[in-house]
Amino acid sequence: MATCKNVCALLLLLFSSFLHVKAILDPADFLALQSIRKALEDMPGSHFFSSWDFTADPCNFAGVYCDSDRVISLNLGDPRAGSPGLTGRLDPALGKLSALAEFTVVPGRIYGPLPESLSDLKNLRFLGVNRNFISGEIPTKLGELRGLRTIDLSYNQLTGRIPPTVGSLPELTNLILCHNRLSGSLPRFESHTLTRLDLKHNSLSGSLPPNSLPPSLQYLSLAWNQLTGPMDRLLGRLDQLNYLDLSLNQFTGPIPDRIFSFPLTNLQLERNQFSGAVQPVEQVSIPTVDLSYNRLSGQISPMLASVQYLYLNNNRFSGRVPASFVERLLDASIQILYLQHNYLTGIEISPTAVIPERSSLCLQYNCMVPPVETPCPLRAGKQKTRPTAQCNQLKT
Repeated sequence: MATCKNVCALLLLLFSSFLHVKAILDPADFLALQSIRKALEDMPGSHFFSSWDFTADPCNFAGVYCDSDRVISLNLGDPRAGSPGLTGRLDPALGKLSALAEFTVVPGRIYGPLPESLSDLKNLRFLGVNRNFISGEIPTKLGELRGLRTIDLSYNQLTGRIPPTVGSLPELTNLILCHNRLSGSLPRFESHTLTRLDLKHNSLSGSLPPNSLPPSLQYLSLAWNQLTGPMDRLLGRLDQLNYLDLSLNQFTGPIPDRIFSFPLTNLQLERNQFSGAVQPVEQVSIPTVDLSYNRLSGQISPMLASVQYLYLNNNRFSGRVPASFVERLLDASIQILYLQHNYLTGIEISPTAVIPERSSLCLQYNCMVPPVETPCPLRAGKQKTRPTAQCNQLKT
């Protein structure tokens, strides 16, 4: 009887151990990882692939995460800051990892196009391949991955258009394509969850219709492109923005007054062709406002006196500077007040006033003699006042 009990106990133990044995990786995933490995190498100083021994369990490889017998996350390269990264190409076998939900690559020297086979990853939620040398066009079929939430392909060498199919992704939350060579017009973005859109430093062109961007946006950067047309109707809808940078484009028309009441920490509209008056309806609480190098005109609104870093230079503002600006400048509430290269006619500040060391004021090249001597940026030039003929021309 004792022998029977011992045998039964042993069998139960063996059965229990069998239940806890980790599932063997799916053969398709195993072969895909082998192909991915053959197409990539560690750069000098990187040891990421040292754990990729295919005689062992691939689910224990660095950067490989499994659920049961499938790879669900693949993070290629040592994620620690300063890692040299990887070199080589992304193998089309990536598309065989059919359960993959997350795919990232650390900064390195991976070159060549994005594999078209990425469109086979129907479970993909996160795609991050930034700061490498990826070239070619963004695959149109990425738009078939209806669950994609984040796409970060920034700091590469991508060319061509942003596919309209990417704009139609319903669950897209973050689209980061900055510092590439993309061209053409922006697609219409249909996701109601899109919060971050970063397309700066490309060659995008054309205008943006009023309904081209969703009101859910919180971060929008389109700087350093060739975009044109008015923005007032579009911007007026984006009342969730906390960061806006449209600088170095060719946008025209007025700046909507209500934008100054958005929960922004930074408003960058410099070096465009915005025109008309700037008349916020209430005190502006945005720390940094840069409206320089536009065609804005009229008097400077006292509602802007609460801005900490204010750039209004190189416009067509006229009249006197409101007294509230002087008060806030002298108590160091304003850190930067650049008013140079306008048509301003006066400012009520004593010639003996002492500007706080941590504050900067520039008044030169207006229709007045600056009452105080203050250091200006070198690009402001050496002329203290604007020629009388130009000031008279503005009056007429």
